[in-house]
Amino acid sequence: YQRRVHGKLVDTDISSGAGFAPHYAEIQRLAASFSSPSLPSKESYCTAEGPSQMRCYLEGLRGSSRLAGFANLDFDRSQRTGVPEVVFAEGKTSEQVCSIAAQFLGRQPSVLVTRCSPACIESLEDAFPTQQRQVMGRTVLIGVPEPVADVTPVPILTGGTSDLPVAEEALATLQYLGQPAFLVPDVGVAGLYRLLARLDDLQTANVVVCIAGMEGALPAAVGGLIKAVVIAVPTSIGYGANFQGLAPLLGMLTSCSPGCVCVNIDNGFGAAVAAAKINRLATC
Repeated sequence: YQRRVHGKLVDTDISSGAGFAPHYAEIQRLAASFSSPSLPSKESYCTAEGPSQMRCYLEGLRGSSRLAGFANLDFDRSQRTGVPEVVFAEGKTSEQVCSIAAQFLGRQPSVLVTRCSPACIESLEDAFPTQQRQVMGRTVLIGVPEPVADVTPVPILTGGTSDLPVAEEALATLQYLGQPAFLVPDVGVAGLYRLLARLDDLQTANVVVCIAGMEGALPAAVGGLIKAVVIAVPTSIGYGANFQGLAPLLGMLTSCSPGCVCVNIDNGFGAAVAAAKINRLATC
């Protein structure tokens, strides 16, 4: 098999049982990255059956992420990045989504599916008994995520009620990542007193997700009032010159409030992942 030495892949001979022993720790690490419960003991590698057992085991790990030619799953992502892979359902059949979700649930306690159609949500409900769905946000959270200890809740603000689908996607994502979060809906700049009335809820946050369509002014207003990092999310809500979210995107990118950063149009998921990473680091 191949292992990495000083950044280069090097062929390693495991044709004899004794060849396993020096690399057992590395093989353990590889197995752990796939959450494999079936790694045999070190002593069993040095038997006559050791080489064939080892080859079968490594081949099983190599192939375990592939699904019938339509997916190559990244079970190792959580260990590399701190964020497990999420299933993006748009463009996939319901059968493909259910098959992918089942593979993840064999290795971790929960999985999040985003951009679900009504038919996909129905299929996931039939296939998995323990799930939470957000119909407006088009997400399904299957299983029970492991909570992150001692982190500050993340506020998710929206300019209007029409922005709630994006906010619900962000909320489900933070729940999947084990972080507490809460919605502060409909506090746009057309009635700024609504935002000012909720300032006490925002002052203790490390990071705030701020979602707005139309001209996208809300994140700049929030960024001028609190110490937290503001992650701005433009939405495609608005009339013609909103250009399906391009107008608020440009407004947020050119905000005069320092400390505001911006993700793509309608990308509640991306905003939530960034917020979770910032929140975790701020708590360390």
